Amino acid sequence: MSIEQKLRELNIQLPPPPAAVAAYRPWARTGNLVITSGQLPWKDGKIAFAGRLGEGIGLEEGYQAARQCALNAIAQLKDAVGDLERVTQIVRLEGYVHCAPGFRGHPDVLNGASHLFSQVFGERDKHSRLALGIAEMPLDAAIQLSVTAEVRDWDSDPWFFYPWQGLNCRLNPASDWQTTRCLSN
Repeated sequence: MSIEQKLRELNIQLPPPPAAVAAYRPWARTGNLVITSGQLPWKDGKIAFAGRLGEGIGLEEGYQAARQCALNAIAQLKDAVGDLERVTQIVRLEGYVHCAPGFRGHPDVLNGASHLFSQVFGERDKHSRLALGIAEMPLDAAIQLSVTAEVRDWDSDPWFFYPWQGLNCRLNPASDWQTTRCLSN
């Protein structure tokens, strides 16, 4: 099942990739890695979860904030590579939890992002993770998440064009016809 099919099955519509709010790019690519800038819990052009965990924001809200950051990160990955099928592995999540002194639920909060990546990317999600608590956050966001993903270029894969079906297909050279992926024109 493709990533787009998985998103539809999970009833997830990716948001537009959020624009940068300062002098940086929302993502950068070097070689076969795409690294997102810190993704905040933007939803419909607003910070959906503002404030500190353990001081007005509970664990469940924090979990949802991390999930929203992950959705935005997936949107950035798609913007970077055009097709989420090019993502071969989610390598690392770095999560920053805006929290009050004494808050210790960072891992539980960031599971919102980890669980979403696992649902969407399946076996391609074998990430390491950093979870830190911080006293202040840009725009008072509850969570900030940065993602590193390994990607591949389709140019290096063999293409097969079936004009009568309107499909571009590529065969995984290490496999057989059962793993051929086709995209509509």
